[in-house]
Amino acid sequence: MTLQEKIKKDLVQAMKNKEAVRKDTLRVILGEFGRAETKVLPDKEVTRILKKLVKSEKELLEKKGDDAESEFIRIIDAYLPKTASGEEIKAWILGNVDFSEFKNRMQAMGPIMQHFGDTADGDTVKQILLKM
Repeated sequence: MTLQEKIKKDLVQAMKNKEAVRKDTLRVILGEFGRAETKVLPDKEVTRILKKLVKSEKELLEKKGDDAESEFIRIIDAYLPKTASGEEIKAWILGNVDFSEFKNRMQAMGPIMQHFGDTADGDTVKQILLKM
């Protein structure tokens, strides 16, 4: 079952269980899917859309001055792949990246992000590189 199919199935279940917040969140997600050029999206594209929704919600919360995560973010996070921790990223960098190959540390972002793929957040990697 693809991620898109799972979200559709979970929407039906949320409607049956009368979970209003979950139902509304899943409808927002499916609305974003509807904006795509194709009706059936690969999991990678679904993940990209979900990350975009989380990022925009976090930005909105920051503008309001609210540090707490919303239920909207928690629901979406359940569908995202587990992200690598800062310690895991830092350990991999120390063991696998030779900074002498790069003009500056930020140029190492490419191989790091290629290794971690969707499991690492670019902002987190950037912050780790700045601190090294």
